[in-house]
Amino acid sequence: MTQPRFDAEFAQKFDTLLRWRRDVRHFAPDPLPERDMAELLEQAALSPSVGHSQPWRFVRLRSAALRDTLAHHVDAENLRAAQRYAGEARHDDYLALKLHGIREAPELLAVFCDEQASAGHGLGIATMPEMLRYSCVGAIQTLWLAARIRGIGLGWVSILDPHAVGVMLDVPDHWTLIAMLCIGYPQEASDTPELEQKGWQAREPLADRLFER
Repeated sequence: MTQPRFDAEFAQKFDTLLRWRRDVRHFAPDPLPERDMAELLEQAALSPSVGHSQPWRFVRLRSAALRDTLAHHVDAENLRAAQRYAGEARHDDYLALKLHGIREAPELLAVFCDEQASAGHGLGIATMPEMLRYSCVGAIQTLWLAARIRGIGLGWVSILDPHAVGVMLDVPDHWTLIAMLCIGYPQEASDTPELEQKGWQAREPLADRLFER
């Protein structure tokens, strides 16, 4: 089989894709075509995984009642998280941030890691069992980029209690929540992260995070 060649034009477009990938919190109400969701999940499943274990488990939230329960849970956790900034100038800045689109996003996708995945037969996790979870993160990144190619946005919600969400979605005890994802068309496109736009945190130099030994 001939290996495909990725030329300079493709490389430039890939660089542009990485720069335009955003954590989206403001979604348009337009529904996503079912075909697009199916293709996104199929491409996410092409991601590499330790021992080829494919430990990701995707749960689509289709219930309006579950969505409402989840939104209230995240709102409560958000207020609790705000307390860490009590007395600081950033407290009001934090409360002004929109940190999730659970109520607006056309699609909600929970990504779990099956800590007892039988596929892979335990290869590669004897000393680093967390590699199963890292594999799920890799699948999320693949899904994120695949979505952006289609003009679809993705927002990763982390202000929640993983155990509470697992109970809420009635999944097996050995599944660990990795991400709650809001998926849909962004209200507006931007090549600058919203947190940078809001003055919360700018992108810092790579040189500050690169070391040699």
